Amino acid sequence: MKIKLTSVYVNDQEKALRFYTEVLGFAKKSDFSNGPFRWLTVASPEDLNGTELQLALNNNPAAKAYQEAMFQQGQPAAMFFTDDVKGDYERITAHGAEFAMPPTGVTGSTIAKLSDTCGNLIQLTQLARY
Repeated sequence: MKIKLTSVYVNDQEKALRFYTEVLGFAKKSDFSNGPFRWLTVASPEDLNGTELQLALNNNPAAKAYQEAMFQQGQPAAMFFTDDVKGDYERITAHGAEFAMPPTGVTGSTIAKLSDTCGNLIQLTQLARY
């Protein structure tokens, strides 16, 4: 069994696509519409056939309440792993992103958190090497 897809709710799919591709550096994988529904996914350029992240339009009141509460509590909607969190922090900041938490050492890793500009906090994680 494999995890092939996970989703984050976003309040604007076009804005989310720009953020996840132009700022974070992911690649657009799928993008098609059926009436008002748009299926939009991105993937790591390092593994285009790996796990996809669906950028799902958040038009569900229950999901909106959950998304807002998680954001207010500082809980990330997604966590991405990197081998160079400080380098990614500098690269992403240069693209105009604002971090809620710069790279910070915690038990077993260094993490940073930023807003995806579409209602979610995203965490970047670099595991410690012992």
